[in-house]
Amino acid sequence: MTQHGAFPKAAALMVAALVATTACDRQEDVPPGQPMDGTAEQPAQLPEEGVAPGAPAGGMVVELADGSGQNVGGARLEPEGDGVRVSIRVTGLTPNQEHGLHFHENGVCEGPGFQSAGGHFNPQGTQHGLENPAGPHAGDMPNIRANADGVADTTFVVTTVNLTSGTQNSLLRQGGTALVVHAGPDDYQTDPAGDAGARIACGVIRGG
Repeated sequence: MTQHGAFPKAAALMVAALVATTACDRQEDVPPGQPMDGTAEQPAQLPEEGVAPGAPAGGMVVELADGSGQNVGGARLEPEGDGVRVSIRVTGLTPNQEHGLHFHENGVCEGPGFQSAGGHFNPQGTQHGLENPAGPHAGDMPNIRANADGVADTTFVVTTVNLTSGTQNSLLRQGGTALVVHAGPDDYQTDPAGDAGARIACGVIRGG
């Protein structure tokens, strides 16, 4: 007849043996809490400070703020051939509407009206407008369109500017330049600013 407690004692011995075997199999030089192959666990990647959630990743970051200084998005500028790839995400726009977007000549964004950014970046002294026979400004860009939630999220390449310091059309000139979003759409023709309305967001592009 089996004595009471015999089976539990045998089971305990088997568990102890299994634990001992597992401990022996584990790599001796791997600290507790690390993967078995000895590679360190990578920390979670957090969004960059000042950039709205969902802003494109990679490249030079330009933080965009509204007239009250609140962050409303971010852009990334990356060299693309002889031009610049612009990846931008802006929140708080008028839903389902186009908004003018330009590079401006001064790297200063003082709210609420951002007049400190000066005029459009225009080292050649041309007229404004992508459809103007006497234009465009180097800083002219396509309109961005907000969705039903007031968010614009798009990428395009601008061939009239570059990120090479010391060149005429470089956005990284001494004192920097600025990226400005307007309240209304650029008509691509009217000099000097396309009748795009008030400046509602601005971000400094750091220069030399």
